[in-house]
Amino acid sequence: MTGTFHEIDTPTLLLDKQKVMENIESISNFAKENKVSLRPHIKTHKSVEIAKLQMKHGATGITVAKIEEAEVMAESGIHDILIAYPISSPIKIELLIGLLRKNIDVKVSIDSVEQLKLLQKGLEKSGYTIEVWIKVNSGLNRCGVEPGKQVVDLAKAVLFLSQLRIGGIFTHAGHSYGAKSFEEIKEIAIAEANAVVTSAEACEGAGIPIPVKSVGSTPTYRIAGECPGISEVRPGNAVFFDNIQVGLGVAKREDCALSVLASVVGVYEDRIVLDAGSKTLCLDKGAHGLDSVRGYGYIVGYPELTIERLSEEHGVAVFEKKPDLKLNDKVRIIPNHACTVVNQFEEYTVLEEDKVVDIWKVDARGKLK
Repeated sequence: MTGTFHEIDTPTLLLDKQKVMENIESISNFAKENKVSLRPHIKTHKSVEIAKLQMKHGATGITVAKIEEAEVMAESGIHDILIAYPISSPIKIELLIGLLRKNIDVKVSIDSVEQLKLLQKGLEKSGYTIEVWIKVNSGLNRCGVEPGKQVVDLAKAVLFLSQLRIGGIFTHAGHSYGAKSFEEIKEIAIAEANAVVTSAEACEGAGIPIPVKSVGSTPTYRIAGECPGISEVRPGNAVFFDNIQVGLGVAKREDCALSVLASVVGVYEDRIVLDAGSKTLCLDKGAHGLDSVRGYGYIVGYPELTIERLSEEHGVAVFEKKPDLKLNDKVRIIPNHACTVVNQFEEYTVLEEDKVVDIWKVDARGKLK
């Protein structure tokens, strides 16, 4: 595909190559400067091409949310993979064994003794062992054991299981997405790092080495990643950024590498209608309470427009002063949440300035198991 993005059909997922490369290099430089490993979360982009760029720029491995994502990335030749999700069902354990048979260095999240027993039982007949990382709750109150004693007790339980070995302690401070100020983000980031480091120190005090102390979350990784004792960071959204990150003060709009190209399909006295609805932009204003996002995406060059409501195929934008837009005009929309929007598309249309230079597949689109 060649030409400018103005010549292509809509809605289309656009990726600014220069900006995504700048974001990848910025993350990589932070890791190098602070002497921490980098394991980016690929659930944001779900792209083999982008994952390989991240590996080329210093990532030691990747993080995934689901086993199917791990399978896609493993097939592409990326073999150091953390599945940052609790796995306990027999079906999923069989899929894990399939990855181990292919010599994939896969690690899994654990947060209960019951889960450990199910992993042990599932792996015993296979003869394979697997590396497990203890998930610590640092305030999100989703998955994870509480810091300190609960971590030590779980680590001790692993020592008695022949098919499991401890590789690290990690957490995700996703509640940072609901922060009301950058000062609050800093507080969350420090607490995030402390939850991991104090838990690791408690384990090591009990004679259990913890090789990796890992933190994540795009809003917090630059703060938590500087804390003494932390050895790895796992940002995901930072590869693109989006309106939520802009609202948090973590990024500027000019840092956002991802946008949706949409067409004007209706012009009325009190509204502009676009061909990007909930199946494109998603009904997302932040999962953890952020209220700084206005509407369902930012229309570049038209700050007077607010995408007030979405139906499945239509985005309805309102205004105080009517913009100079007519039928079939095209606009670029920075999504509120890049991760969910990417999963709606099969490919990225890659731009250099306004020129289309490539098509990259969203390889792990819909891989939710």
